[in-house]
Amino acid sequence: MNTFNIMKNILVTGGAGFVGSHLCEILLNKGHEVLALDNFFTGSKTNVLHLLDNKYFELIRHDVTMPFYAEVDEIYNLASPASPVHYQHNAIKTVKTAVLGAINMLGLAKRKDAKILQASTSEVYGDPEIHPQPESYWGSVNPIGIRSCYDEGKRVAETLFVNYQRQNDVKIKIARIFNTYGPRMHPNDGRVVSNFIVQALKGEDITIFGEGNQTRSFQYVDDLVKGLISLMEDTEDSFTGPVNIGNPGEFTILELAQLILELTNSNSKLIYLPLPADDPMQRKPDITLAREKLNWKPEIPLKEGLVKTIKYFESVI
Repeated sequence: MNTFNIMKNILVTGGAGFVGSHLCEILLNKGHEVLALDNFFTGSKTNVLHLLDNKYFELIRHDVTMPFYAEVDEIYNLASPASPVHYQHNAIKTVKTAVLGAINMLGLAKRKDAKILQASTSEVYGDPEIHPQPESYWGSVNPIGIRSCYDEGKRVAETLFVNYQRQNDVKIKIARIFNTYGPRMHPNDGRVVSNFIVQALKGEDITIFGEGNQTRSFQYVDDLVKGLISLMEDTEDSFTGPVNIGNPGEFTILELAQLILELTNSNSKLIYLPLPADDPMQRKPDITLAREKLNWKPEIPLKEGLVKTIKYFESVI
């Protein structure tokens, strides 16, 4: 059922990715026409196979570092590798995707007078000195570190967005996404949830970096998608963000590993490896702004989300 009363032409870059595929599905369910762009570096056509028969869905192989032209009303700019394994694989390409992708999509939004949402990241906060992290915090980022291709790329993208708004009156929204998990995660993406689940299901050692006392906040993908749509639907154009979209529940990496062992009934052993460079010790969103401006908060607790995610991985490995 279309709750918007009008069908919109919506472009989703990274539309065949983990988050993008869930977003496309919900937008179609809301009665919109969806055009998904993906170069399939980390995205997969299998993520959207179930959507291809929908006459209002179109999938195009395209790299956002190249210009793209289409008739669109809204743009969700999600295109980017999002896990350290993938974004460090080709650091220069990661920066180009963030910066040139933002420039090309903002140019399209400007030409078509379309509203555009940037999927930014909690990584803009770096290894934070303030906890939890509010949007007013400028971050503690190493500009030449191994993670900087992603961190600084997203920070520059935010800069481009706000300046396209200031100079060209482009209608923008910026979401800072915190750790997200759920079905359609890539089994080898190197993120901690997928790593632990795959290792547990295969009976392999679970690799914990450092002592496992660093903390993360994990949100289920359905909560994230609802947050992104709430931000895009928000009609208060003066509220552009950035706004944190994440689950403020905070867990140590060791706690996550122990919970996954319990839920999978695995006999895997925990092993400890050196902590990677620039790995943040704490990560937790302050979502006060999202609650006040968007009436949004996450609803799915970690254990419930992990059960659904484990079921998915059992079907693919």
